[in-house]
Amino acid sequence: MSDAAARSAPPRAAPAFERASTADWLAVAAGALGAMMATLDISIVNSSLPTIQGEIGASGSEGTWISTSYLVAEIVIIPLAGWLERLLGLRTLLLIATSLFVSFSMLCGLSDTLPMMIVGRIGQGFTGGALIPTAMTIIATRLPTQQQPIGNAMFGVTVVLGPVVGPVLGGWLTENLSWHYAFFINLPVGVTLLTLLAVALPHRAPDWDQLRYADWAGIAGLALGLGGLTVVLEEGQREQWFASAEIRWLALTAVIGFALIFWGQARATKPVIRLRLLLDRQFSAVVIMVMAIGMVMYGTSYVIPQFLSAIAGYDSLQSAQVVLLSGLPMILMMPFTPFLMRTVDIRIAVITGMSILAISAYLETGLTSESTGSAFAESQVLRGLGTIFASIFMNQAAIRSVPREMASDAAGLYNTARNLGGSLALAAIGMIQDQRIWLHSRRIEESLRANDAGVQTYLAAQAQTLGSTEAAYRALDGTIRIQAMTMTYADLFWIVTVAIVCVTPLALLLRPLPQGAPMAGAH
Repeated sequence: MSDAAARSAPPRAAPAFERASTADWLAVAAGALGAMMATLDISIVNSSLPTIQGEIGASGSEGTWISTSYLVAEIVIIPLAGWLERLLGLRTLLLIATSLFVSFSMLCGLSDTLPMMIVGRIGQGFTGGALIPTAMTIIATRLPTQQQPIGNAMFGVTVVLGPVVGPVLGGWLTENLSWHYAFFINLPVGVTLLTLLAVALPHRAPDWDQLRYADWAGIAGLALGLGGLTVVLEEGQREQWFASAEIRWLALTAVIGFALIFWGQARATKPVIRLRLLLDRQFSAVVIMVMAIGMVMYGTSYVIPQFLSAIAGYDSLQSAQVVLLSGLPMILMMPFTPFLMRTVDIRIAVITGMSILAISAYLETGLTSESTGSAFAESQVLRGLGTIFASIFMNQAAIRSVPREMASDAAGLYNTARNLGGSLALAAIGMIQDQRIWLHSRRIEESLRANDAGVQTYLAAQAQTLGSTEAAYRALDGTIRIQAMTMTYADLFWIVTVAIVCVTPLALLLRPLPQGAPMAGAH
């Protein structure tokens, strides 16, 4: 039996002596490195955005597209990675994607205008998005079943660590060198990755018949549906939702796109993305829970720096260092995750991880206007622990939910769900923030009566200190706003807590893996 045929055969109990070759492990390392590079670049510009905007002449609202354009492109391409892999072959796809990713990174680093930067970020998103699910496919096809937990751990840690390390690395490079190096750093990483891919992955001739029988309606639908939906979620609050003609047109585009996807599901012989995988109760449960994980990962990494900047007066690098605390347990847990995946019931592990995430969010509901970075230390460590527990085991649950030949399709759905959860979180945060700040400000103002002796005494003391009554009123207005913002951030963490608690019971739908049985292949 050939090596390729052996790997495509149904899972079996591997003999104790079966081990992956050096080339197999180099392929896995290449996949993990590519996934790390792609996920890192989602957030690497977050801490340096103000500096970048100033140098390329972009306003605050325009500058958000530096982050949004990458996320939109990545969400569109991830579900297409399985079809592109079947079309071009894994090695060719990854060599092309890595080469273009590095080229677009150089374009971003050399940008001196906003359009040039956005073109580069869109290119990064399209090419980097292909590197994430294909890393899971390498683990599925190159490692024996008993060694796949190690590959799963490597992949899981890189994916959850990337968004955490990104802001710190970007902030450090901006403060000590220049923001340009947040993009130039991809050159040596990309060259290393290309070398690993060329050495470790076998060449396979492209299957051009995939073009003849392609689900073109589904491909167009993914681009229009996911692209339109992501932009609506990202920009809706800023544009006053459907009061904006632009948002209405984008929403219509998304609806047309999703209609094309369903048309492709019904008519295509081989749909570009197999939504029927969601009919499996375990896989659909995992998709919902991983969306919640995406909300936690991207939502908290956005909210915490905002709080520390607006309330505690932290700079971008200091805020990013607080976010990085959640990465410590991820690194420490990595050597133990293969053993845990072999010995701990999936349902117990996922419920434990999700519960820890809920506790970490609950600890942050007690924030005050005096809180600093130390107030997040315990919750961030718990968040990292909960994330690694939940995401690693949910990845394993997703793996066992689908036939091996549908691995790349499941990987696309799984990773799309996580990123879409992040988009939903950012959209909800923007909407809730504006509404709750306004509400809390009005409530505080209603409690401060003009003829109240305490209020009059406070204003008189402030006027004497600041030199005028007008300055005293401005100071009071600032105090009210800070208190309203603090209460709003506490509300956001309450919402995160409740959301996690609501989806955690879905873990009971997961099918347990018998103790001592070989692990399923990763996607």
